[in-house]
Amino acid sequence: MAEDLMSVCFCVSPGSNRRDVAEPDARRVQMARRVTAAWLRCCGQPDLVDDATLIVSELVTNAIVHSSGSQVTLTLAIRDGFLHIAVHDETPGDFTVHNADSDAASDAERGRGLFLVDHLADAHGGTWGTSDEGATTWCHLALAGTCQ
Repeated sequence: MAEDLMSVCFCVSPGSNRRDVAEPDARRVQMARRVTAAWLRCCGQPDLVDDATLIVSELVTNAIVHSSGSQVTLTLAIRDGFLHIAVHDETPGDFTVHNADSDAASDAERGRGLFLVDHLADAHGGTWGTSDEGATTWCHLALAGTCQ
């Protein structure tokens, strides 16, 4: 299969360790989900839409909340039997995966995003991680029929 690639870069409100996402930034998260869904359908991967858009939503939101930069780039690629998702912000940093049962309070509204990304990547025969000293968070999902 030839490589399909799509990348979109957008501005976000500059800030550091924001607790709440500003309304314009929330619209950027929604835009990233819509672009991902449309691109996956165009590439013939409708079965990945729900899980991939949830992953994109979590990664883009984390980039907005935890970055002190003013720009986020979402890149999607299909190659070697995998959907590759990458979200790059301008701020290197460490990420923590909170266990849904023990680390976050049972009624907490935050703190489970990377746990969900980890679970969905595993469910699709993929993996996730960070690069660029934490400025890029990525996730790979096996395409239908290629899960091991």
